[in-house]
Amino acid sequence: MQRRASSLHYQTFPTTPPATSGPPPVDGFSSPLSNTYSQNADNNSSKTGDTGAKSDNSTPIPIKQLTILAVISLAEQTALNSFSPYLPEMTSSFPDVDKRKVGLFVGIIASSFAAAQFGTNFFWGRLSDKIGRKPVILAGTLLTALCFLAFGFCRTLFQAVAVQAVMGLVNGNAGIVSTVLGEITDKSNQSAAFSYLPVVYGIGGITGPLIGGILVHSSRTGVFSEYPYLLPNIVAAVLLLLDLLVSIFLLDESLKEAQSLPPLGKRVKNLFVWLWQFTAGAKPGYLHTSSNNRDSSSRGEEHEDYFGDEIATSALFPEISTPPSYRSIITPEIAVLLITYSIFNLSNISYNSLYPIFVSSEPPTGRGLFPKEIGLSLAFVGTISIVFQLLLFGPMQERLGNHWGYRLGLFGFTIAFWAMPFVGYYDDHDPSSKFWLWAELGGVLFLKTLSTVIGLTCAMLLITNGSPNASTLGTLNGLAQTLSAGGRAIGPLVSGGLFTAATTVPKGEFLAWGVFGGIAGVGLILSMISVKGRALETIDEEEGENEDEEGDNESSGLLRDRSGHREL
Repeated sequence: MQRRASSLHYQTFPTTPPATSGPPPVDGFSSPLSNTYSQNADNNSSKTGDTGAKSDNSTPIPIKQLTILAVISLAEQTALNSFSPYLPEMTSSFPDVDKRKVGLFVGIIASSFAAAQFGTNFFWGRLSDKIGRKPVILAGTLLTALCFLAFGFCRTLFQAVAVQAVMGLVNGNAGIVSTVLGEITDKSNQSAAFSYLPVVYGIGGITGPLIGGILVHSSRTGVFSEYPYLLPNIVAAVLLLLDLLVSIFLLDESLKEAQSLPPLGKRVKNLFVWLWQFTAGAKPGYLHTSSNNRDSSSRGEEHEDYFGDEIATSALFPEISTPPSYRSIITPEIAVLLITYSIFNLSNISYNSLYPIFVSSEPPTGRGLFPKEIGLSLAFVGTISIVFQLLLFGPMQERLGNHWGYRLGLFGFTIAFWAMPFVGYYDDHDPSSKFWLWAELGGVLFLKTLSTVIGLTCAMLLITNGSPNASTLGTLNGLAQTLSAGGRAIGPLVSGGLFTAATTVPKGEFLAWGVFGGIAGVGLILSMISVKGRALETIDEEEGENEDEEGDNESSGLLRDRSGHREL
């Protein structure tokens, strides 16, 4: 008996819809993710009975997997944000750094991470389309943790740059997490699911600076007296290793083609066997002999299963049809979206890099704050961003849509850049000056943080909805992260250089902040002119039905069969 659909499901990708809300078992293998979706669909069906009437307008959010993705993002964001409070001080302690050019060298260190990501993010995204999302996430987490341990032992500028570059080469998790989130949601629930990522980033913006700002001077005994920046890096590495354990046991594979493969542990064992056979030049014959001489046929089959030619190749990687051409993925609208997304990330990372340099530098160019004060200020705005994301972002996004929310983020960046140089100074002879300094700093940081939350969430939704089908989502997210890494590589280097040059002229702080405010304005103009189209919006069910009646299938994103009827 065929089960009736309990509700309309708008597919994120223009592909043939599955029989249930999630991917079915393939070749006898059933993933926990597909079982969860099937249970949700059956529960919805039981509520409606045999009438097939709607009981809910949206697909239930997969809470378990969303929680695991939040843990992955939180651990990584906490670790990466722990650098900001002490990086200027650490850089100035290197013997090969000119103290008058600290801003430039801070920019070089920060840019080395993003520049390395520029070279490998696309590779990680493409690789995840071939071998699955989970193996890529696990590898990136483990290698990043090792890089944090190494960074704590850096004693020279060259060592710091080299470690940051290696960290960027091995870390492509941000794009993979967005890919997984896009695969486990559809248009009916993706806004609610994607809105939690910036909340996690906001929490990481609190915990990271607190770890870096407080722990950096908390211990001066033993090895920490020789390596004063080691302790916060050890804590960051431990957090990533805990994240690795959680991911190993609880993260489900979201790439449908990879769900039919054996467990990851068996795939790793098969990989070593494959490498051994490959380097040997020919498959050792005694493996077949030993398996054929066994009395138990089941044991022989198991031995052949692990060491035969079939497993050595087909059990390592999923069978995926020929991927679409790059031209079909990179449409003109997607190309412009990716360009503006690069500008968005360039603006964001430049602001994050300029802020600690600006407020830690001595007046009149800077504001003379200490690392602990910088960490507390970043923690404050992180708290505000979380409250905003949880309470206000949803209604705002529903009213504005993805496009206008994205443009609002770029507009907020422009204003926040131009406002920062007008922040006042602390005067020992004026007790009220400290209050006004913190009030002005808090206001500008608040605007910048809200712009980041709104713009980043809407950008991720636009990119997810822009993928032609599910099998190319990893590639598209990898390309987006690659271009954004290019912007993040340029930003700290140029902003640090501009700020260093500005220290020799009166009111020189206006140079760096003003230039990057203008760049954010260019991104805003481009998004107003070219980033359009209802197909990239997150369309709710009522709007989709109205547009279906008007026959606008392409812009509404609904699926139709050849007779023109909507497919459920």
